[in-house]
Amino acid sequence: MEETKISLMNKQLDALLYQENNLIANLANASALINDTYEDLNWSGFYLYNEETDELDLGPFQGKVACMHIKSGNGVVGTAFADQQIHRVANVHEFPGHIACDSASNSEIVVPITKGDKKIGVLDIDSPSLNRFTEAEENELADFVKVLLQHMG
Repeated sequence: MEETKISLMNKQLDALLYQENNLIANLANASALINDTYEDLNWSGFYLYNEETDELDLGPFQGKVACMHIKSGNGVVGTAFADQQIHRVANVHEFPGHIACDSASNSEIVVPITKGDKKIGVLDIDSPSLNRFTEAEENELADFVKVLLQHMG
């Protein structure tokens, strides 16, 4: 990743996580950084994969209460995890199988977190506004996850 392509937020994340190896602490600060950087959000955080249950379990987040467990393949979160693709959804109410953890959410972006062959979970961000997330933000958040992965053991 070229230095010129890394946003200020991603540089802040890299500095924030420097020499810190506690996953929960890192994810908590990462979700707080997103929440402080982006406007018009009602949720930003992580779901972590539980191999035993084949579910994504709620991890560190900022925002309103959330679903505790999401099956792989269900909703925007589970679908992004299952197909390992970023999902940027302009209107979650039009997404087949959408799980309404918060009825105030109208748009969502989910970025899978995978290191090598190990599926770790997803970064999930919701907004009360329709069509909130841009292609530029999608690229920035993909890079955000890359920076995060550099700090995972």
